[in-house]
Amino acid sequence: MARKTLTDKGVDALKAKAKLYNFPDPALPGHYVRVAPTGHKSFVAVTRNPNGKQVWTTIGNSSHMHIEEARAEARKTISRIKGGQNVAGPQSYESVACDWIKRHVRAKGLITEGTNVRHLKNHILPTWGGREFTSIKRGDVAKLLDTVEDNSGPVAADRVLAIISSISNWYATRNDDYVSPVVRGMSRSKPKDRARTRILSDDEIRSVWNACDGVFGDMVKVLLLTGQRRDKVASMKWDHVSVDGTWSVKNGNPREKGTGGDLVLPSLAIDIVRSRPRLAFNDYVFAGQGGHYKDYHRAKARLDKASGVGDWVLHDVRRTARSLMSRIGVQPHISERVLGHVIT
Repeated sequence: MARKTLTDKGVDALKAKAKLYNFPDPALPGHYVRVAPTGHKSFVAVTRNPNGKQVWTTIGNSSHMHIEEARAEARKTISRIKGGQNVAGPQSYESVACDWIKRHVRAKGLITEGTNVRHLKNHILPTWGGREFTSIKRGDVAKLLDTVEDNSGPVAADRVLAIISSISNWYATRNDDYVSPVVRGMSRSKPKDRARTRILSDDEIRSVWNACDGVFGDMVKVLLLTGQRRDKVASMKWDHVSVDGTWSVKNGNPREKGTGGDLVLPSLAIDIVRSRPRLAFNDYVFAGQGGHYKDYHRAKARLDKASGVGDWVLHDVRRTARSLMSRIGVQPHISERVLGHVIT
């Protein structure tokens, strides 16, 4: 039997799904509860104006108003829209952020989409998702950055700040009276201070190499032998490597750093690749669950413990490979091409 009413308890019970969805209010046609993937819920009204255009209006956040209040506002809103009045309601931060992802990030093919979505879900939307976008002030930004810095570090805080700034600037280009709450001096770190110079010593290389085991260990060895970026090695497919050991390094996005091209693998790297099991249901050399290997964090922690080498990240291996090429006399322009750097 169809539900005849929806209560505050029923709204709270609505579960988040992988994609945003609208749950209809049985008591009022045109009134919905919008449930975001983050779990934030807001009341929205939808109807058509005298020109036949469908108009969606946000009524408010379910955390701040009861459903009876929302119904009352929705009735007024629907009546005004049908009467031809412009009743554009307040936009939630989440709705603006989703629009920014769609119309700015995705439309321009920015390779940072995954990172942006992750930081939005982990840091920004849990705090601001249901708030009215224009209600976010400078103090709110500073407070959020404090929380991110305390829990995830200053670099993560700066990445969150960059996303907030981009969303605010994008919104400002579409709204006459809006001023971004982000100002100069809000960053929590300096690029020069966090620039890494770590190069593994010969003894450290031996310790790491001897401790390498399994799929992640083989990945680390190939990283050291080729000097390529982590994601390039992880996404290597069997059909990317020719019979003679030439690896066709893909660069699927024109905005991606560096260049693609063919790289002749050293014999030791070829042996490692050929020793990997070839799975009928997975095209990747370094296979993981449902795609290529991705469990870097835990595997790296195990490798650090087994090798006794700490205070290094996978990208340091790339810098180490460049240093080793210089040591054996490889010319700089060749080394740069091996690394996939653009030569001006």
